[in-house]
Amino acid sequence: MPYEWVRRIEGASERSAAPSSSLRAELHLWPHRSLPRRGFGWVIGIMATFLALPLLEVLGTPILWGLLPFALLAGTGLWLALRRSYADGQLIEVLHLTPESIRLTRHNPRAPRQEWEANPYWVSLHLNPTKGPVPQYLTLQGAGREVELGAFLSPQERMQLHDELSDALARVAAA
Repeated sequence: MPYEWVRRIEGASERSAAPSSSLRAELHLWPHRSLPRRGFGWVIGIMATFLALPLLEVLGTPILWGLLPFALLAGTGLWLALRRSYADGQLIEVLHLTPESIRLTRHNPRAPRQEWEANPYWVSLHLNPTKGPVPQYLTLQGAGREVELGAFLSPQERMQLHDELSDALARVAAA
């Protein structure tokens, strides 16, 4: 799962013994990482091998100098695209939930950090099956704004997150 509850709100029996300010939940969300770092090296190595094979055939001829710039351009393009993908993967959303506030912070890789805060008692969680830029669009609404949550998750993951977050919000509201 590309999200993790770092801290969860305790159950009702534990909650009654603790003061309400100690009830905290923290959720971290991040995009899928389909190619690990080690795989990055393998992809570049395999690509270099396959680009070198045709060049070996024309080694020592003037044709090599005609093909070499295109092979280097293709290799550089793949390398830059994979590096850009890793930079975009640095995106992370952090949701802090206490009885007093709910705060969503989105750390963007190439843009300023975005923050939203509201009172959890007045926050509503919405899962829109068809409305929105992605299926099962998950949003939080409160403090005069509606913010998306986990747009990079799969529809099944957003549905599961909706259930878990609904439960967490209900526990905070009951505190």
